[in-house]
Amino acid sequence: MTASPTFHSALPNAIRALAMDAVQQANSGHPGAPMGMAEIATVLWQKHLRHHPEQPQWADRDRFVLSNGHGSMLLYALLHLSGYRLPMAELKRFRQLHSLTPGHPEVDVTPGVETTTGPLGQGLTNAVGMALAEKLLAAQFNRPGHAVVDHRTWVFLGDGCLMEGISHEACALAGAWRLNKLVAVYDDNGISIDGQVRPWFVDDTAARFTAYGWHVIGPINGHDMAAIDRALNDAKRSEKPVLVVCQTNIGQGSPNRVGTAKAHGEPLGADEIALTRQALDWQAQPFEVPEAVARAWDGRARGATLHGEWQQRWQAYAKAYPDLAKELQRRLNAELPKALPVAIKQALADAERKADGVASRKASQMALGLLAKQLPELLGGSADLTGSNLTLTPDMTPLRMDLAGRVVSPSSQAPVHVNYGVREFGMAAIMNGVALHGGFIPYGGTFLTFSDYSRNALRMAALMKRRVVHVFTHDSIGLGEDGPTHQSIEHAASLRLIPGLDVWRPCDVTETLVAWHEALQATRRPSALLLSRQALPHAPKAEPQSIARGGYVLAEPTEVGQSKLRAVLIATGSEVSLALRAQDLLAQRGIGVRVVSMPCTQAFDRQDAAYQQQVLPPHVPRVAVEMGSTSGWWKYGCAAVVGIDVFGESAPAADLFQHFGFTPENVADTVQVALAR
Repeated sequence: MTASPTFHSALPNAIRALAMDAVQQANSGHPGAPMGMAEIATVLWQKHLRHHPEQPQWADRDRFVLSNGHGSMLLYALLHLSGYRLPMAELKRFRQLHSLTPGHPEVDVTPGVETTTGPLGQGLTNAVGMALAEKLLAAQFNRPGHAVVDHRTWVFLGDGCLMEGISHEACALAGAWRLNKLVAVYDDNGISIDGQVRPWFVDDTAARFTAYGWHVIGPINGHDMAAIDRALNDAKRSEKPVLVVCQTNIGQGSPNRVGTAKAHGEPLGADEIALTRQALDWQAQPFEVPEAVARAWDGRARGATLHGEWQQRWQAYAKAYPDLAKELQRRLNAELPKALPVAIKQALADAERKADGVASRKASQMALGLLAKQLPELLGGSADLTGSNLTLTPDMTPLRMDLAGRVVSPSSQAPVHVNYGVREFGMAAIMNGVALHGGFIPYGGTFLTFSDYSRNALRMAALMKRRVVHVFTHDSIGLGEDGPTHQSIEHAASLRLIPGLDVWRPCDVTETLVAWHEALQATRRPSALLLSRQALPHAPKAEPQSIARGGYVLAEPTEVGQSKLRAVLIATGSEVSLALRAQDLLAQRGIGVRVVSMPCTQAFDRQDAAYQQQVLPPHVPRVAVEMGSTSGWWKYGCAAVVGIDVFGESAPAADLFQHFGFTPENVADTVQVALAR
């Protein structure tokens, strides 16, 4: 590749200058990675990345993910230089309150940022989810001569991403799925916060990814733009996912910090910046980009051409396949089918009429059976527990690839089910990537106790406000003989602590249907469904629509104790039926008790004060009942909580309920003791 103004050394040096200036002004940040990856970024963004700065949400754009998100100034410099709505004033406000340039990239904050990165390895895993979504949408909607879904996912990553175990989970799946539109560029600089990584990171990375089924390119000189260009062209021809290994110098350009841990996570300092400017022959003042360099970087004209070409393809596709185009647009817009509420309403009526008692995990599968007929965009799955989580229905197509890597039996009308293997963390972060990409509603199942494995990805879904549904079964000591390693105690309370995550623990088929419906409607937050292994009796409801409010009056005092409301029992999930039995016992003792079912504390907490006081009257003692940690229930002013704050035991469920006091008699006695205080 011959030298030209487009690939002049001034272009990567513009990235270096902006990175070191912003970090210095903030007195915080990571200049080393942006300075070391400047040539790689220049080649990708100038020559290969299909994007349009003035249309950052263009459906068929390439996705770019900076998995080593601590190097955020690399991305901010690229976005500013390319012409996104990220003015220099925001680079000057790097890492400041309410700026568009937070310490790590955040989706929906900065135009052009595709995902929130920072926890290492998750950006890479999000990219796997994006590439999976692209491959499936292409298989479902593209037609001969009409490739309207045809883009790549590019991801930058460093040593830290590869050390995190989630990288193994995600990259093994990417190889199995032959995600040939996924290109990962590895910044192999050999430095982390603690210094040279060789004493603790001796993996043969190329052999590792080759074993996964990836095409590995390199190592190449990550500062040789001609070599980088050749490697990226090679990557685009591969029929496998690609890892490009680029050997770089962290802090490239800095005379005294290059190749050192000091370049990783602290400002260079005014003196070193002056020396670096001299070494780079960069004469512009801080936060200034020479006009010729700015013109060469501007990607708006190229982006407009690429976007315009796609619009012509889309128009031709919409003319040839109007129904497919309409359906694809609906899915990309995250719009639910208009027929869905009617189907849900009918299913709720059927549930009330049949009054079947089943495990809520089975109720969830029944709900999915209905939803699969209405929502072809469902992308379900399970971490090797499909038969236990009950996440598969007959109307779903298992994800399978042929030897050429093509999706077997793609259909735009059939939801897809994914076997993730024993990879809970990878599954959760891949689902985040799918949700970020668009076109699918991802859900995945595992046991509730294993939510610990995937917790940080759950947190990231909530932070990013993305619709992802987690199906967590075997939600209590009620699973029995598997014992304390599998019996959830603290997990419901722990998940409820995550801001923006709706945690549903339904008590029967009706509540489970509502929970699913609410999770699907929650386009700006994830949901977790906590479901039982054991069968639960149906609890008849006069107003099923109240369930969506998170907490509601299920049963008023029975006739014997109706003279005066003495207490309120609050229960969730399998304990609702226990509360109802305790209500009957208390009625026989002349004590009137209301039973409130609270399947989702987050939804209840969003209700106005008047509704909350209607359900939980002031000055009426409250007792909560849940087979889990008691800590979260005291906020409702409870006089007592029937819960469990120790680990479980291995025994049949009935024995465990007796042992830990989850009996109508103990609940009734607890209410009486609370009233006597």
